[in-house]
Amino acid sequence: MAQTIGDPLQAGREAISRHAWHEAFELLRAADPSTLTVSDDEHLAEAAWWIGRLDDCIAAREHAYNSYLEQGNRRGAGSIALELAHDHEFKRALPIAAAWQSKAERLLEQEPESPEHGILSRRRTSAALGKGDLESALAHAKRTVEIGMKFGERGLQAMGLHDQGSVLVAMGRVDEGIALIDEATVAAVSGELEPLPTAVIYCNTIGTCRHMLDYQRAGQWTDAAKRWCDRQHIAGFPGMCRVYRAEIMRLRGAWSDAEQEAKRACEELKDFCVDYAAGAFYEIGEIRLRVGDFQAAESAFREAHEMGRDPQPGLAMLWLAEGKVTAAHGSIQTALVETRDRLARARLLPAQVEISIAAGDLGQAHHALEELEGIAAGYGTPALRGYAAYCRGALHHARGETTEARTSLRQSIRQWQEIESPYEMARARLLLGAVYQAMGDLEDAALELQAARSTFERLGAMPDLRRADEMLRTTRTAGRRVQSFERVGRTFMFTDIVKSTPLVEAIGDEAWADVVRWHDHALRSLFATHGGEEVEHAGDGFFVAFSGASAAIDCAVAIQRVLAEHRRDHGFAPQVRIGVHASDALQQDGQYKGKGVHEAARIGALAEGGEIVISSETLGGLPSRFPTTDPRTVTLKGIKQPVTVYRLDWR
Repeated sequence: MAQTIGDPLQAGREAISRHAWHEAFELLRAADPSTLTVSDDEHLAEAAWWIGRLDDCIAAREHAYNSYLEQGNRRGAGSIALELAHDHEFKRALPIAAAWQSKAERLLEQEPESPEHGILSRRRTSAALGKGDLESALAHAKRTVEIGMKFGERGLQAMGLHDQGSVLVAMGRVDEGIALIDEATVAAVSGELEPLPTAVIYCNTIGTCRHMLDYQRAGQWTDAAKRWCDRQHIAGFPGMCRVYRAEIMRLRGAWSDAEQEAKRACEELKDFCVDYAAGAFYEIGEIRLRVGDFQAAESAFREAHEMGRDPQPGLAMLWLAEGKVTAAHGSIQTALVETRDRLARARLLPAQVEISIAAGDLGQAHHALEELEGIAAGYGTPALRGYAAYCRGALHHARGETTEARTSLRQSIRQWQEIESPYEMARARLLLGAVYQAMGDLEDAALELQAARSTFERLGAMPDLRRADEMLRTTRTAGRRVQSFERVGRTFMFTDIVKSTPLVEAIGDEAWADVVRWHDHALRSLFATHGGEEVEHAGDGFFVAFSGASAAIDCAVAIQRVLAEHRRDHGFAPQVRIGVHASDALQQDGQYKGKGVHEAARIGALAEGGEIVISSETLGGLPSRFPTTDPRTVTLKGIKQPVTVYRLDWR
């Protein structure tokens, strides 16, 4: 028996009551248009919106708007105008959205206060927040709550409460803000709200948590949102946190599933919400970058950029991986210049630290790190602390401060373990392995590198896997070399000409070459006289080993006296600083390695021109043939334990 014309309409209304959006849309669209009421038009628009058919949604709402105007119902028309403004914002048709906003304001301004005024207040909250006018945004959010309470609109009240919490978070009043957000979200979880405010609150909660890099909380609410979507039969709702869910999945190490989720979001959102679609393309770029598919990564980042999403920091990190350090350095700096929001900057700053270190700009890296640490201290989420500790470790490592680097990287690993983020944890382990290598601790280096390698292999992070393999080979080769080293006791001397650059500029290259030749010949003669073993000659300085401290001190004094004599007789000799330190070291084929060598070099750096600085280990037990200054305790760069040093009076 053929269905009557009224059957689709009644069935469509019944499907709406069950939130069966696909079914409702098909039935209401099949109904005779002349039989649809303005309420039916609104239901058709609602169903179309939930299934991602935004153009159909807009067409139905425009019909409902005109119907309300014909009826003289300014409040109903104003309500629809507000929804149309929101719809056109999704399409990034911003002038059209602004026009509908103006229509709504004009229609509602002469009407008695109603829930529609609360919706208008929400839009004003969003506008003020986007402009950075947080005080105005907070006032509008509070007004939304008041209107919701006045009219018993629990959905409006909950959304206003959530908006208020988001503004407080942006103000840095994190605990207050999160408390309000959680209160609003509990209302959504309990099922006391209609589908739209529930979805809005879920998505905005996840968005706020993600903005704070609070991935634990974001992941928990993402799981809850998915369960709610399944219960409501709206699993296909485009943009219902699907992009956020893809990011959480990526952070948890489920890269394949995350990429599929992001691709699905791209397909669903391309005609529905451009902002969400751009975010989905960005997520694909991040995943492709990690697996080493640089061409696909750049394509995805550029697609996101074309849709209005800043492709940073992903694009800059891609260029860094490709060796385009200058381009990466410039692009991340530009992104930060154009970004004012502190939490948005926090997503860019770790990349700036890494790229600045690669570019040799340690000053810029330090500046970015300080800002990142300030944000991490204010918001206190594990991911922010993890990024800050990793960047602190990377900067210490670049400066040769191995002990400090080790401490920071261990802290970073603990933070990433807390939120179960395997890739970031493996990257911290990889860098920690490099730090252990620099410290000569090859066993711990191999331990960390192997752990990092296993994670990279499981995730499919091919560029990082190749780097881990290379570092492991280096560690094993160094381990074999170490096994053939002999531990010996020596007294090490480091010499260096101070302020050589101004001298070169003053006397010219040829004259300076003559000075250096004389300097090198004179010092080498004295090394030979006192039994010194030249280990290395680099730049303007020497690294020399002596079998005993007495010979080393005698040689150091002789050097300064020869230079002083030449200065008196000929009017000039370069100023040389000398450091002397007695210690054990590993020796093989004329090379010396170990902590003692690093200490000796750092002690040499403490001296000024014409000075000899010696350690207490060097002075101990020797006859005091030369007077010294009072002892002073210093902390050497990259050395945890303080040392005691003296200046020796050689005159």
